[in-house]
Amino acid sequence: MRQWYESLFEDYALTYDQENFTQGTFGECGFIESECGFNKQTKILDIGCGTGRHSIELTKRGYNVTGIDLSDSQLKRANEKALNEKLTIDFQKHDARNLPFNEEFDMAIMLCEGAFSLMETDEMNFRILKGAANALKANGKLIFTTLNGLFPLFHSVKDFFDSNKKEGSAEYGNNSFDLMTFRDFNITTVKDDAGNDKVLNCNERYYVPSEITWLLSSLGFKQIDIFGAKLGAFSRNDKLTTEDYEMLVIAQK
Repeated sequence: MRQWYESLFEDYALTYDQENFTQGTFGECGFIESECGFNKQTKILDIGCGTGRHSIELTKRGYNVTGIDLSDSQLKRANEKALNEKLTIDFQKHDARNLPFNEEFDMAIMLCEGAFSLMETDEMNFRILKGAANALKANGKLIFTTLNGLFPLFHSVKDFFDSNKKEGSAEYGNNSFDLMTFRDFNITTVKDDAGNDKVLNCNERYYVPSEITWLLSSLGFKQIDIFGAKLGAFSRNDKLTTEDYEMLVIAQK
């Protein structure tokens, strides 16, 4: 059975690059650079790379990046963008739940819910984290964003999306947050690259910090820090609060 996230990213590459939630690439890559000490020898795995926005920007800055994604449409766009920039980037098609890498990378990134939290079961989400952990060398670092489970306890998810909507962006409706599973069920409408409306029944998993800490500790990460995630302006100075829709997780083996 085809899942909603597979349907979402089919023929949704050009439009995706115009969404407001993809506009923080430059600043986010600056933070990633600071986290690897600006060491150009850092080998980076971009999980759920989409149209390659982080992979391309980091490659332009001199880093060795491998980008993986499940969507042919997104990878096609990523390769086109890299070619236009005259960059050589290793984009590969993989399911993040079954990554083939073993202790090959110094850093792994997974941003804008690139894969984690989109899966239909908690077990599948855990497999993504496990694959990322396996891909990292000793002392490797994982940086990812995920939905903050503290947010819907104090706010309406629907009101958040309504307040951040701009013309032409994805629309979210009929939200229902399940307190037993911490999943938000909603109907999302996006325009594909041909301008046609695509209506999807979606559900995404929100995580509270203690869950993330336990999951990563069980995978051998020794240092785990969690902060609020601000679009395009990641910082270790942003303490996670109930006002943050997303959290920024930095974990080191």
